[in-house]
Amino acid sequence: MRRVVITGAGTVNALGLTVPETYAALRDGRCGIGDLDVRDVERLSIRIGAQVRGWDAEAHFNRQQIALYDRFTQFTLHAAKQAVEQSGLEFCGELSMTSGVVLGTAGGGVNTWDENYRVVYEEGKNRVHPFVVPKLMNSAAASHVSMEYNLRGPSFSVSTACASSNHAMGLAFQMVRSGAAKAMLTGGAEAMLCFGGIKAWEGLRVMSKDACRPFSADRNGMVQGEGAGVFVFEDYDHARARGAQILAEVAGFAMSSDASDIVMPSAQGAERAITGALRDAGLNPEDVGYINAHGTGTAANDKTECAAVAHAFGHHADRLMISSTKSMHGHLIGGTGAVELLACLMALNEGVIAPTIGYQEPDPECALDVVPNVARQAQVDAVLSNAFAFGGLNAVIALRKL
Repeated sequence: MRRVVITGAGTVNALGLTVPETYAALRDGRCGIGDLDVRDVERLSIRIGAQVRGWDAEAHFNRQQIALYDRFTQFTLHAAKQAVEQSGLEFCGELSMTSGVVLGTAGGGVNTWDENYRVVYEEGKNRVHPFVVPKLMNSAAASHVSMEYNLRGPSFSVSTACASSNHAMGLAFQMVRSGAAKAMLTGGAEAMLCFGGIKAWEGLRVMSKDACRPFSADRNGMVQGEGAGVFVFEDYDHARARGAQILAEVAGFAMSSDASDIVMPSAQGAERAITGALRDAGLNPEDVGYINAHGTGTAANDKTECAAVAHAFGHHADRLMISSTKSMHGHLIGGTGAVELLACLMALNEGVIAPTIGYQEPDPECALDVVPNVARQAQVDAVLSNAFAFGGLNAVIALRKL
């Protein structure tokens, strides 16, 4: 088994269009949630979200590319460019043949779906653009990234609701660790903040109309976000031989299924994923200093997750920091784990633990150190990132400082 490290990171999300901008916002406890700017917003009952503000597709892509790239693909390519540039890799020759891309997204080209449903049903037209299907398909972003960087190894997309990015990154990790790939671009993206995407989530009645307050007793639901996070996972020996900057080691990964309910989470399923990731990484509970929680701001998730963490970590749970950055960048659904991994890298590399903002009132069923409202300076050597999706699909990643 080979060791796997992260040598590049990129993002676009409601907190920033780059990793440094995102770190600055996380350190400051800045909220990226605000009033939605979407067509027909007056017909929505939920009118807040963590939108990527000031996104100018024409500043990054030409007209022909924009005709092919849904918003989630645009975000992905922007983040991938940052990650590849930071890694310093050039994918040619043998490296091209042994590198690939695995990305997570729950909805894929939701904006494209929305726009073309309008064309057919609202405007009454009988024809749509010939590239609608390649633009909206979930695998579009993975395909365009592979073409952009000449990645000729394993390349595909993963769709497991809110755990999509963690599953994608876990699979990329396993491919590099097994020797099936030398390097992988991985992460995920989502862009559901359009009328249809928001209206669908309204139906679940889990959305907040004012703020995302994970773990706070007065929480009232989740808030959607959008964006992307992309990373370069690389064979450690390969990275070391070329003198690459190493951001962290991907130490372990585990996944589990609740096999119980399509929307209600299970503490037992979540715990099995947490303990599995620790075991895979060779970590003891006391080795972990921080967890980036799934932390959606719903009572069902927050209480279940805290119970799972408390049981998995035992006495060490009292000394563990756990925060939900969804309180700042919103819930990116399939892309959320990718953006949240940035908070884990910040904890390892900068000694800054991102806070859970909007925390107002302690919940006795969430009696953990949730790093309320203000970021904290702390040195940690190992961290976990949790993702627990509808359908009981759980995925947990462990990172370690080198």
